[in-house]
Amino acid sequence: MSNRTVFVISDGTGITAETFAKAILNQFETHHRMVRLPFTDSVDKAHNAVREINHTAQREGKRPIVFTTLVNMEVLEVIKANCQGMMLDMFGTFVAPLEAELGIKSNHRVGRFSDASKSREYHERIEAINFSLAHDDGQSNKDLAGSDVILVGVSRSGKTPTSLYLAMQYGIKASNYPLIPEDFERRKLPPALTPHRRKIFGLTIQPERLSEIRNERRPNSRYASLENCRQEVADAEAMMRREGIRWLSTTTKSIEEISTTILQEIRPDRPVY
Repeated sequence: MSNRTVFVISDGTGITAETFAKAILNQFETHHRMVRLPFTDSVDKAHNAVREINHTAQREGKRPIVFTTLVNMEVLEVIKANCQGMMLDMFGTFVAPLEAELGIKSNHRVGRFSDASKSREYHERIEAINFSLAHDDGQSNKDLAGSDVILVGVSRSGKTPTSLYLAMQYGIKASNYPLIPEDFERRKLPPALTPHRRKIFGLTIQPERLSEIRNERRPNSRYASLENCRQEVADAEAMMRREGIRWLSTTTKSIEEISTTILQEIRPDRPVY
């Protein structure tokens, strides 16, 4: 199993490069240390990056892997010509063939993604985040009708992180609402949710995993006991089946997989970003 240092170099935030790098590296059974070098937007900064990469190569005796999203060709050439790493120029790999196919030149603008803060899509994502925070864990019933989706499930089944991911990544207004023992005793959904049944999507989780998560928060409590977790999960799943609610288990799924499944199911009437 190969251990490597991975450098992610960008003239912007580096989020795009890091996301792509992780997606590629996850295809290999390797351990890696990731070093982020954002805002590398001058020749001087490029030389500093080269020194760090080359020092790492000499110290570890292995070529670092270098992912770049650099649109400034002068900065890029410094890295290409001098670094002792295996370089993967992501913009070069994809932009040049697209220029040839489309018959036009790309903008080649440094910090292109910073323009997003001025766009309608960006502001809609911010609005969705604020909405999801205001409707986290059933804390507000106000404007539930404005939700694109309402996530339900037992406490600690993954509702809050999924809601925020949907908001931040896709601009989805996601509310989330806990299912509690009182709901199971009544054998009904919380009254506030009944008018919005078609927007509800359920999350469940294996009791063993739920118990582990809850013990991190409240160790050795009834709330976290395996017996209680088994009962709550069974009751919640029974309710979702009885109410005809779509649901999935979060036990072995990443937040990206959970969110993608939800988007496929709810199919919002407007574009997602």
